[in-house]
Amino acid sequence: MASPGASSSPLSFLAPKTKTKKKHFVQQKVEVFRASDPILSVLMWGVNHSINDLVQVPVPVMLLPDDFKANTKIKVNNHLFNKENLPGHFKFKEYCPQVFRNLRERFGIEDLDYQASLARSPPVKDGDGHGVGLLLTSYDRTLKLKQISSEEVEDMHNILSEYHQHIVTCHGSTLLPQFLAMYRVTVESEDTYLIVMRNMFSHRLNVHRKYDLKGSLVSREASLKEKEKELPTYKDVDFRNNMQKVYVSEEEKERIMDKLNRDVEFLVHLRIMDYSLLLGIHDVGRVEEEEMEEESYDDYDSEEEEEEENSLTPAPAVGSYGTSPEGIAGYMNSFKPLGPGEFDPYVDVYAIQSAVGAPQREVYFMGLIDVLTHYDTKKKAAHAAKTVKHGSGAEISTVHPEQYAKRFREFIAKIFAYDRSNGY
Repeated sequence: MASPGASSSPLSFLAPKTKTKKKHFVQQKVEVFRASDPILSVLMWGVNHSINDLVQVPVPVMLLPDDFKANTKIKVNNHLFNKENLPGHFKFKEYCPQVFRNLRERFGIEDLDYQASLARSPPVKDGDGHGVGLLLTSYDRTLKLKQISSEEVEDMHNILSEYHQHIVTCHGSTLLPQFLAMYRVTVESEDTYLIVMRNMFSHRLNVHRKYDLKGSLVSREASLKEKEKELPTYKDVDFRNNMQKVYVSEEEKERIMDKLNRDVEFLVHLRIMDYSLLLGIHDVGRVEEEEMEEESYDDYDSEEEEEEENSLTPAPAVGSYGTSPEGIAGYMNSFKPLGPGEFDPYVDVYAIQSAVGAPQREVYFMGLIDVLTHYDTKKKAAHAAKTVKHGSGAEISTVHPEQYAKRFREFIAKIFAYDRSNGY
């Protein structure tokens, strides 16, 4: 079936050509483009349009230097069609489409799955985000979208070629963010820059505890306000005070540290610092207890829910979403017999099972975040100010990249627990 994106007109891909397509189009008009926020509506429209166009373009044999500078832009004056869902005037820009297409492929994400995850239903605003700007999660929880500044767009351009080469060299096996696309959405002359990454946490296993670790103990404790949240982001001092440990096998620890060392060396080479290890912990035992309590309280409701799950409707007819209309997690995941604490390693690529015999049955999610901070004049000034305040020997977070990396790796190496008698 030909993709609707084959037409040259910006909006003509929406025009039905057959009765079957018309039926599918009516469904898409509601599900693809409607969002309460006009920025999200344009984003969904743009992703849908850009992927439909991209699938018509042959994959290049190799990427060229110009691909790392390229972009595609579209400007729409939308007076008549779909007026209730899209702004009257908007622009959508995609940066380096061939490069990010190649990265998605190397990370095992098909474009049509990516399209469905972002354009089938609006992303959800993440109330747990820190800092300014939008932080969004795709409706299927497989992707994160982060609003960045125009300066960060430039930073991303500056590292993209070397980042791509790093991903090629490590065959996509990395703790770095998996950067999948970068866009600019313009509504009412206001530019919003967004970068899309794979979600480091699971699309199906809830995280019960969360840590942001930098390897510094100065001003690295969650505030009282933060601790009042439903899922606080704890920091280095909290990790130490909570006597938290990561219970994985020695073999698994070596594999994680190999990845970490390789990625950190890459960041040092780029003069990048101030990154963190994001650690999420899923408590398998807690989930099992909660499920048992629910069953004992209301067996009748549980039976009803089981009947509903067993009567899942078949996959919808294939349209512009190809063979995986449910996005990156995949429609067939609904039928997989995944038990408590189990996950699909092809989707939850940052997930690690706790070791057999560990005191806690847990799943850990570990990845590096905030990797676009260069050691520039501002950071040097912050380092000087903190040194005056805390003394030259204090473990402040703002130090030069080599020192930051050394301290960071030493701290992370100590978060793992050891019990050789039990295999970890």
